[in-house]
Amino acid sequence: MSTHAPLRTPKGPTTMPTPPPLPPLAGTTTGPTALRPLIDTVLTALHDGAHRRDGPLPAGGPDAVTPHTRTATHPLIPDHGTGPHHALRTLVTALTEGAADPADPLCTAHLHTPPLALATAADLAASALNPSMDSWDQAPAASALEADTTAALAAEIYPHQPTPDALITTGGTESNQLALLLARERNGPVQTICATNAHHSITRAAWLLGLPTPLTIPAPNGVMDLTALHQALTHHRHQPLLVTATAGTTDTGQIDPLTAIADLCTTHGAELHIDAAYGGPLLFSPTHRNKIHGLDRAHSVTLDLHKLGWQPAPAGILAVPHRNHLTPLHHQAPYLNADDDTEAGLPDLLGRSLRTTRRPDALKIAVTLQALGRTGLADLIDRTLTTAHHLADLIDKTPTLDLYDHPTISTVLFRPTNATDTTVATIRRTLLTRGHAVLGRARAHNRLWLKATLLNPHTTPHHLHTLLDLVNQLTHDLAEGNTPR
Repeated sequence: MSTHAPLRTPKGPTTMPTPPPLPPLAGTTTGPTALRPLIDTVLTALHDGAHRRDGPLPAGGPDAVTPHTRTATHPLIPDHGTGPHHALRTLVTALTEGAADPADPLCTAHLHTPPLALATAADLAASALNPSMDSWDQAPAASALEADTTAALAAEIYPHQPTPDALITTGGTESNQLALLLARERNGPVQTICATNAHHSITRAAWLLGLPTPLTIPAPNGVMDLTALHQALTHHRHQPLLVTATAGTTDTGQIDPLTAIADLCTTHGAELHIDAAYGGPLLFSPTHRNKIHGLDRAHSVTLDLHKLGWQPAPAGILAVPHRNHLTPLHHQAPYLNADDDTEAGLPDLLGRSLRTTRRPDALKIAVTLQALGRTGLADLIDRTLTTAHHLADLIDKTPTLDLYDHPTISTVLFRPTNATDTTVATIRRTLLTRGHAVLGRARAHNRLWLKATLLNPHTTPHHLHTLLDLVNQLTHDLAEGNTPR
């Protein structure tokens, strides 16, 4: 007889645990229904976080902001998820509360634009649809829209050329790197010539591409010295040369003498690249486009619409006068651009960037261009530059403040009269730490200056007075020996 207990037959079917519901996707016909309540949660969090911050940036500096953010968002990877609305509400509120908000008129430090609501809404659609711009079968309509948008922008820069073209980039740094790469592919190891006012990405691009270190000539008044350029071009005439000029420097916003530089390049047989990341959009303003006259004489032009174009980053452009200038970027990957697919008529997108997967950033640009048109963009640009000149006039009339110069675009440098560089730096950091204002810093004529980069067309004279009052009051407190907190 067996001593083992008999096997028991289970009564009824075995109950299996119910799997959690799958998170909804953003696309297809059901995506918008899933997105709608989530977007409402995000908008509420943006609103609440901004009210909690109540200013251009959070008070307390890194010692306060970092632990507060970490406490509010901990744990970032829980064992069991908190759910979409809780996660969105928690993290978006924390990020907004701790943001430096470029839409606040007292946030004026950098070329950090407040994005237009319509461009931001378009960016949501780009994220929901998620086209990848490296093959046509991932982006059928988006690839056509990008091609038309870049061609239209290139025609604005090169209006007299039959086949200008442009690429979408992540910004000025990538555009400048591509410009040097294309010059190298046309001419071999080019010697770059730039001025001391050039963006740091020029030197970095030369290093990255294995090119000679750029020859840097003086910019004694903030712009490229033409005599020094002539001497450099003459001295190095036996090698391929690429001059890089700047239309809107990051420190003072000044514009190199583009036409005179182009003339010298023509005389000496050098190529010309113009970094117009900041100043390029002046093309859309009949009032100010004369400041960048000569742009169309460059072999390549950098332009950023996430600066004076009010786009969410990134929205960079590299334009060339002839489409075939981009041919060296062609690249073959059979799973993306097989020869027989291309021959059958599928557009080859892989040569439109050094990146593979990339977003359809042309959508927000196209929406903005169509919604505002040339006149709408011109109005935003003109308002912004008028505001910058108004700030300069206010500083000029304030006996306790010194103005560096009236702005070329929308950058205004100033400093308290008779202040030391240490005091200027302390004023800037104190305003940051208190959460009162975001001002930049720039060195010009061997002195440190406070930098206001005006990019917000909603800024009013009241905001400008408030900014200057904050600087004057803090300067007075420091002179009285009050220690900033």
